[in-house]
Amino acid sequence: MQVTANMVKELRDKTGAGMMDCKKALVETSGEMEKAIEYLRKKGISAAEGKAHRATNEGVIHAYIHSNHKVGVLVEVNCESDFVARNENFHELAHNIAMQIAAAKPLWVKPEDVPNEILEKEKEIYRAQMADSGKPENVIDKIVEGKLNKFFKETCLLDQEYIKDTGMSVREYVSSVIAIIGENIQVERFVRYALGGE
Repeated sequence: MQVTANMVKELRDKTGAGMMDCKKALVETSGEMEKAIEYLRKKGISAAEGKAHRATNEGVIHAYIHSNHKVGVLVEVNCESDFVARNENFHELAHNIAMQIAAAKPLWVKPEDVPNEILEKEKEIYRAQMADSGKPENVIDKIVEGKLNKFFKETCLLDQEYIKDTGMSVREYVSSVIAIIGENIQVERFVRYALGGE
């Protein structure tokens, strides 16, 4: 079944979930709207999106040193209240995010953080790769978009496959914790240190 932009928009209007999450839900459920809503709810995304606008002025800076003592991470994870900042689930999330950063080496938190000049350079490279393909411009645009999404999945923390459950992204993992805790949670920033700059 072909998932259309209108179907994605309808699901987004009903749930408040992100465009890519809606598209994935519709693909996974063969375009069945009610099943897609259920899919998003199970992932906790609907609940999380509804809280995304709320201010996150509390939180923690979590430090993680890998067992070989050659990789270390500092990550700032924010929430809405001091109460949640002391919550065990919240601390576990911060720890798991730090481990993800240590293992998967993201460069940015989310796609919006990627500097524009890097994005333009990536697009330029992808277009150059397709230059002699003879494909129409609109097809090349779709291929470039697909390659950019792959780039985000490799370099942006929230878009990466979650190392402890490869069936979900880090963003979906954070959303599942938001659904449990009931507060907005944001991964604000991180620094990854590696011996010898690995």
